[in-house]
Amino acid sequence: MSVVLGIDIGGSGTRAVLAERTGPDATALTLGKGLTGGPIGVTVTGSTVPEAALALVRRAAEAWPDRMRDLTGIGVGATGLATLVERPAELVDALAAEVAALTDRRVGVAVAIDAVTAHLGALDGEAGAIVALGTGAIAFGTDGADIWRRVDGWGHLLGDRGGGAWIGMQGLTAAIRAHDGVDPAGLMLLEAARARFGEPLTWPAQLYTREDRAGVLASFAADVARTASAGDACGTAIMTHAGQEAARSAVAALDPQLPSVVAATGGVFRPGETLALEFERALTELRPGVEVRVPVGDPLLGAAILAERAAAGRIATHAPYVWAGGIPGG
Repeated sequence: MSVVLGIDIGGSGTRAVLAERTGPDATALTLGKGLTGGPIGVTVTGSTVPEAALALVRRAAEAWPDRMRDLTGIGVGATGLATLVERPAELVDALAAEVAALTDRRVGVAVAIDAVTAHLGALDGEAGAIVALGTGAIAFGTDGADIWRRVDGWGHLLGDRGGGAWIGMQGLTAAIRAHDGVDPAGLMLLEAARARFGEPLTWPAQLYTREDRAGVLASFAADVARTASAGDACGTAIMTHAGQEAARSAVAALDPQLPSVVAATGGVFRPGETLALEFERALTELRPGVEVRVPVGDPLLGAAILAERAAAGRIATHAPYVWAGGIPGG
């Protein structure tokens, strides 16, 4: 039975998993052994996504030498691939060459922006739109063939509306305003931020000098969510706003030619909490009749599905969303 390697690279960490299919649908794609790694960085030369992907392939070959000998495909979903990696197509070639050197096998390879693998995992390859809220935020609508509609995913300085870094930034801004005596609404957030980061005077050094700034900001999103759950008005307002922004992005990604189907995925989206409840309310208000689906799986499952398609030669390059190559079929 053929084996594929799915790799998910986000702002807060990296993951890799071996998978094999036992049936025709996503639930029959069995995810096996997994590896995790640290967050990627963004430097003056760009994102460290290529280094992270290659490192995970090497670790997989060391951890599972016998299973990697049956490898037929690699699928990578990565944040910032289209905007912070200068030549994504070269990563396809580098991954194929790395596998050939490590296992003496030639495999199909596909790398994609994280929205593509989030979409594959959430909707199992069906047409529609998704919004993925992790460290960043991106919405994506596609039929996998002719329609490719990306919304947001611009990073924490320009967008990522409703994502973890955006929520963390909103929370810290409210905390600083409370610290400065401008607006006491953020006093509970100030207390939470002090517990996580220390005194406000130290915050600029902890944030402005970090290559993984987005991940550090996103770490505070959990604190903002907790204040909202505790009934704090400021925390609730931020999480409500995040849900509204996510809904607007999802609607913008839902091309008129696509089925009116939306799924929300990512670690920031927690069913039953303020953000998720507001997302569904705003989404149905903005797009009456929309079908809100529970995701089939997460972006790591999507990366494994992408790897399967690369192995079978069923995915083509659609820049700036997905790049495919290697030698399908092993």
